[in-house]
Amino acid sequence: MIYAEGIRKRYGPAEALRGVDLEVPAGTVCGLLGPNGAGKTTMVRVLTTLLRPDGGTARVAGCDVVRDADRLRYRIGLAGQHAAVDELLTGHRNLVLFGRLYHLPRRTARLRADELLERFGLADVADRPVKTYSGGMRRRLDLAASLIVSPPVLFLDEPTTVLDPRSRLALWDMLRELVSEGTTLLLTTQYLDEADHLADQIVVIDSGRVAASGPSSELKARIGGDRVSVVFREAADLAEGVQVIRAVLQGDPEHRLGDEPDDRLEIDRAEHRLTLPAEHGAASLIKIAAALDGAGIAVEDLGLRRPTLDEVFLQLTTRPDAPEGGGPDRHEAGGPTGRAEGMTAA
Repeated sequence: MIYAEGIRKRYGPAEALRGVDLEVPAGTVCGLLGPNGAGKTTMVRVLTTLLRPDGGTARVAGCDVVRDADRLRYRIGLAGQHAAVDELLTGHRNLVLFGRLYHLPRRTARLRADELLERFGLADVADRPVKTYSGGMRRRLDLAASLIVSPPVLFLDEPTTVLDPRSRLALWDMLRELVSEGTTLLLTTQYLDEADHLADQIVVIDSGRVAASGPSSELKARIGGDRVSVVFREAADLAEGVQVIRAVLQGDPEHRLGDEPDDRLEIDRAEHRLTLPAEHGAASLIKIAAALDGAGIAVEDLGLRRPTLDEVFLQLTTRPDAPEGGGPDRHEAGGPTGRAEGMTAA
């Protein structure tokens, strides 16, 4: 449903995108991650016809983003980082306005507005001015506006930035429902747990290039598998625990090991913590717990630790010391909203 090959975009001397490839199957969610200024918003703007690429090709919903731009705009929805709604109008009039901008007949636009307000839990406030809405209500209205023509592809640029945790979870449920109905979703986000929960595929962009892509589980596996973490009460317990666990790893029930170090063990003496690979997942945890208990060694904490998407992000990306040179990503927090530009272009 979304295909891009070798997409490039330059702003003066700075390259915002340096040959980005992307494939998103229909009915799936792609999470676009990267530091501030990495090129995420620029890529979204290229795919939604708001920016013309300097090189490469891209197709969305079967339409070329350059040659078929006018036709494509009727097949996509876009919600930018900030709600692109008129605060002086009511929620209902905002949606009717967007419907009319898409050239829907007036009656159809009104019926669609009613349907979306009901779906997004805004029917009770439909006749209130948007300036009286909370941040979460405005975000839901903005998302409803992006769906006014039931697009097969939806682009969301950091959709939950201003939302509280309860509103974020509610929006996640709405997005899952849309995808279950066949919508293809591409979202950029700074919340890695959001990508972890929603995305079927994650693409990490860094300095205008794709640093890695794949399912969350696959990316986590690239930086190491499950690990067992043990925190002991005392330094003496740590020393004895190291011997017991080394014996478990080497299959020596008598614990008659020499002093040779085992590079599989990570020892933090200040925290009395021992970390080691869990080659067999929970089974490794159970085995180690039984061995420590059998040796009478007290522990403060014992658990199975899985790699996080945060660790993947930090390993794959550079520090965001400087924003992307001169391009729209520099203004992610305060630039013009995508929908406003898109409506002008349409």
